[in-house]
Amino acid sequence: MASFVFRFLCVTLLFWPSQSCFQCFVAPQDTLRLCWGHVLIQSNAKNVDACYRKVDRIFNNNEKMMEAARVETVYEQRFQTAADNFIAAASKLPRASGCFPPCGYQSAGAVYNCETCSYDSCEFPLDCPVEEIEVMENSRSRLWCDVPFDLPADIEVIWRFAEGVKTQQLEEFKEVTVGVDRLYSIPSTSSQHQGTYQCEIYTGRLSIVRLYFYITVTPQAVVGHTELQEIFDLSLLPGGQLRPAPEGSPDSILPRLSFLLIACLTCSLLLLFLSLGTLIWSFIPEKEVVIANEEEDSVL
Repeated sequence: MASFVFRFLCVTLLFWPSQSCFQCFVAPQDTLRLCWGHVLIQSNAKNVDACYRKVDRIFNNNEKMMEAARVETVYEQRFQTAADNFIAAASKLPRASGCFPPCGYQSAGAVYNCETCSYDSCEFPLDCPVEEIEVMENSRSRLWCDVPFDLPADIEVIWRFAEGVKTQQLEEFKEVTVGVDRLYSIPSTSSQHQGTYQCEIYTGRLSIVRLYFYITVTPQAVVGHTELQEIFDLSLLPGGQLRPAPEGSPDSILPRLSFLLIACLTCSLLLLFLSLGTLIWSFIPEKEVVIANEEEDSVL
């Protein structure tokens, strides 16, 4: 029965029609405790409602009490002064740079949330998407472990490599270098360098970001064959005939120059052969005359 009365009184207090100063400064539980033992002398019975009516008469209908409680202007001035001081102090703080997608733990981009009284982080994953890079065999490859947001001064960079596969599974990588250098260079790329490279940036024991680069190495022989095949395909018509070049274009002049060059080389070779033949032929009669003279001398 007592618990029922307590719940009833709480509901009554919550839905009290008039908002009095007593209700503003005194909790409902304290009011209930104050009036719980109120007893009417005439009937010698407990009457909580009568206690509430007395409270209402003393606190809510008392003009002196109401006048003493009129402090709205004072409190408004105090609140406004506090707000102005907060605005002045907060304006001097450095501004957050914001969040840069799509990855990385970005503490500098966190924004303070006054509703939750905490910082709202960027909530991006540590792992960035895989960047695909195509390089030619024997060429130089340069990988930059760079991010668009600010990094602490005391960072540590770890490079790892997973040979021959495109992956982001941490167990498939092997550590290559550890230090502060965010540049990883391969002087001469070969087939053994094909695979996924991972760059992880630390500060202390905190991981900030992990970047991934997948390198595809194309052999030089394949590149040369592909280029020649493309040139040959472009020079042929659908029926297998050579594509005519427009007059006056470099493609139309090139065949003529090639023909002239071949003609000049042919003439030069013919002249060379003729000169050698003439030279050799000039020696043959002298040998015959010498042989004829030797035969005459032997007869005599």
